[in-house]
Amino acid sequence: MTWEVLSIIGTVAFAVSGAIIAMEEEYDILGVYILGIVTAFGGGAIRNLLIGVPVSALWEQGMFFQVALLSITAVFLFPHNLLKHWRKWGNFFDAMGLAAFAIQGALYAANMGHPMSAVIVAAVLTGSGGGIIRDLLAGRKPLVLRSEIYAAWAILAGAAVGFGIASEPWQLYCLFVLTTGLRVLSYIYKWRLPFKSLQTGNSTG
Repeated sequence: MTWEVLSIIGTVAFAVSGAIIAMEEEYDILGVYILGIVTAFGGGAIRNLLIGVPVSALWEQGMFFQVALLSITAVFLFPHNLLKHWRKWGNFFDAMGLAAFAIQGALYAANMGHPMSAVIVAAVLTGSGGGIIRDLLAGRKPLVLRSEIYAAWAILAGAAVGFGIASEPWQLYCLFVLTTGLRVLSYIYKWRLPFKSLQTGNSTG
């Protein structure tokens, strides 16, 4: 049950995220649906490739494709004045998608008996892979690589699952809320990992 709930949350959140980005870039209706679907399922496809699961397994998730299509349709039909608030709520949807899919990806790898390294990689790729593909297709620099702390929260979620800190349903839901909250706080307060700019020669932390 926990798996299905996290999958639905992640699918809706990332499908909405992809659709909104497509509309911001003035894609046509086909582009909106394609970007929404790619965002929702791209991370899972990359994860499957790296942990030895056939990519075709994605096509067995018929219900989730329906959920994604309904979510994209709902966003596309939203009144224009509601979409103006995307900057306020869009990051929240993105944070929910990151948390839900990071935990889902970690559980997937852990249940297959993979080592800790694979569990964490699965968490990061499932949580952020769709967003990276979304940003690249939209002609943007991937958020996960340059903005506020993003993938680090997926690593945290993956480690919690891999070490068995979160295994019961209530623990996984608490981890979802915690990961979402940390991601929200990181963009509200502009938390960033240390980086060095070659243009200015300055380092920041």
